[in-house]
Amino acid sequence: MRFTLSSSALSSRLATLARVLNNKNSLAILDCFLFEVDGNQLTITASDSENVMKTTIVLDNVDGQGNFAVHNRTILDAVKELPEQPLTLDIDMEAYTIKVIYQNGIYNFTGQNADEYPRPQAISDNATSIVVDANVLANNINRSIFATAQDELRPVMNGIYFDLTPDALAIVASDGHKLVRNKNYTVKSEVPAAFILPKKPATLLKNVLQRDGGDVTIRFDERNAEVSFADSVITCRLIEGRYPNYNSVIPQDNPNQITIDRKSLIGTLRRVLPFASDSSQLIRFRVEPGKLTLSSEDIDFATSAKEEITCEYNGSPMSIGFKGPSLTDILNNLDSEDVIIELADPSRAGIIVPGQQPENEDVLMLIMPMLLND
Repeated sequence: MRFTLSSSALSSRLATLARVLNNKNSLAILDCFLFEVDGNQLTITASDSENVMKTTIVLDNVDGQGNFAVHNRTILDAVKELPEQPLTLDIDMEAYTIKVIYQNGIYNFTGQNADEYPRPQAISDNATSIVVDANVLANNINRSIFATAQDELRPVMNGIYFDLTPDALAIVASDGHKLVRNKNYTVKSEVPAAFILPKKPATLLKNVLQRDGGDVTIRFDERNAEVSFADSVITCRLIEGRYPNYNSVIPQDNPNQITIDRKSLIGTLRRVLPFASDSSQLIRFRVEPGKLTLSSEDIDFATSAKEEITCEYNGSPMSIGFKGPSLTDILNNLDSEDVIIELADPSRAGIIVPGQQPENEDVLMLIMPMLLND
């Protein structure tokens, strides 16, 4: 079998697929990429047994068809240093010897029989299907993934929850201390459905979707999901279990609203946080009309810091404590110029929303307060 394709196209696709692979695999064949030639199409697959990613390349010249596997390091090292040029792969399908012929040279190495390569479990016929804009999905995942947990006792908290309702598609993540909820009003369904996407496929999508435009089709059943975009498909096993009722922890009537410049608040937090206690990382907010004061202290080392920042605020004066790094993460994952911080009292969660919501979306972030020792 012999076929020709672009060296840069092959190299970039392999580099993306390599993100799926684990350093240690239970099956030796999972150290390989699977190459499948059918007609004038080459499909390359990478798998870690739970997550499978496939990408398709249209070939220029093809003679024959078949399947073979190549160790990932061998083929990655062979093509990553080549400038853009046509590559010809010549494969002996009986001995699995492979020649890669390029402009001024040739590589020789050995492939493997592809029969042992595991195939992803098929999505059931009654799977739910939704279509989301690629950039919207990438932004929503990017905005949410930092809030997922690392909790062995509650694995459902370790993924991103997709909650499809008659009103909207909500994409949610929480670790119990902070929560992100993205609502997209363009995607909805009369039949409610939901799934929990693990962190690894979510990270893969975050990294590959932003380069591609167009629509993403997500098909899912109780156990697996299939995400199709551009000329690639990711199939993954879902996290099983019931996600907590996230709406019940979001306060609906926080009357005190602070409107403040997001970057100025991040800068103030960065300056004040190093003087907080290492164990608590507590930042005290003292808010009054027109002014927000951030302060921190570490009694053990006799350090403290305090800084004032202007804001819009017409509520009653209040002091409330937040964990500095969590608040910084939330602010860094919003992209509006201003943010609105909604507060009720020092014992109830604070709500942070962008000053201007994205079109057809509702972005909300929640942070639990910390106890102040007054």
